[in-house]
Amino acid sequence: MTVRIGVIGPGGMGRAHIDRITRELTGGSVVAVTDIDAANAARVAEPLGAKVHGSGGELIASDDVDAVLVTSFGPAHEESVLQAIEAGKPVLCEKPLAPTADACLRIIDAEVAAGRKLVTVGFMRRFDRSYNEMKQVLASGELGEALIVHNRHRNPTAPETYTATMAITDTAIHEIDTMRWLLDEEIVEVRVDKPKRTRNRFEHLQDPVVFIMRTESGVWIDDEVFVNIRYGYDIQCELVLEQGTVTLSDQNRTVRRDAQGSRNAVTRDHNDRFHEAFNAELQQWISAVARGEHTGSSAWDGYAAAVVCDAGVSSLLGDGEQVPVSLIDRPGLYA
Repeated sequence: MTVRIGVIGPGGMGRAHIDRITRELTGGSVVAVTDIDAANAARVAEPLGAKVHGSGGELIASDDVDAVLVTSFGPAHEESVLQAIEAGKPVLCEKPLAPTADACLRIIDAEVAAGRKLVTVGFMRRFDRSYNEMKQVLASGELGEALIVHNRHRNPTAPETYTATMAITDTAIHEIDTMRWLLDEEIVEVRVDKPKRTRNRFEHLQDPVVFIMRTESGVWIDDEVFVNIRYGYDIQCELVLEQGTVTLSDQNRTVRRDAQGSRNAVTRDHNDRFHEAFNAELQQWISAVARGEHTGSSAWDGYAAAVVCDAGVSSLLGDGEQVPVSLIDRPGLYA
């Protein structure tokens, strides 16, 4: 069967997903589009032969839509996801699932009441080959238990609309979920340290920040978030175990050597660095929908990440104090 997909909010991320569904993946077809910018919706829909809907609710209710892809602005996610649950339709929502833990809890309550998992959250790093190889080494036990994880999340620039708290809620959220998935345990305490600020930033930003996390078993995690580093989009991770380390590769396919030295290209954005992971994530979701199954991350993962983000924002806006992370008991649906 071909899964008929409706896309809500086809901005940059949405258009990238539409392109991969149309050109690179199998089993799915974009048949409906809606956007707060009607002209943008029309531009996106026209080459696809997709129908333009006046609202997300109208798109979700359409009998011609089997599943929903939410790529709109974060604060708009909750409404669309709740409508998809009410309609009984699978939904893949880009991160964050919702801007706050309370909003995520409303989604969890709705899904538990529906009695089936319909929500997948777009945490694409779970599909990255390098992170998966790292997880395999940890799971094997060959190098002992995890003790420390060092992360670096570096962007070339951030727009003026990028706020101070987005360093946690929009950027570090990727490492938050990846660390929960990699270590298979929850984060219980966080704090945000504020290094000297770069001159290459808008005045309202604290950039960089260092986000410190501690897990249930005591694994210590740091995450340098630096969104105006200029040279490129650079994701780094080193897992320190009892008898060795595992480090992400630089993702380069070639290395150039000449009179100026030895070097390789640096990716420029997330679509470049995680192209294969995005493809694997979307393909798994489409295939699972076709089978009537749910795979991958869940609303619980979206909620757990949001709770950590809320604690991180509290530390960032405060005096850099350590803030505990407290989750509700995990509902049986997500066991």
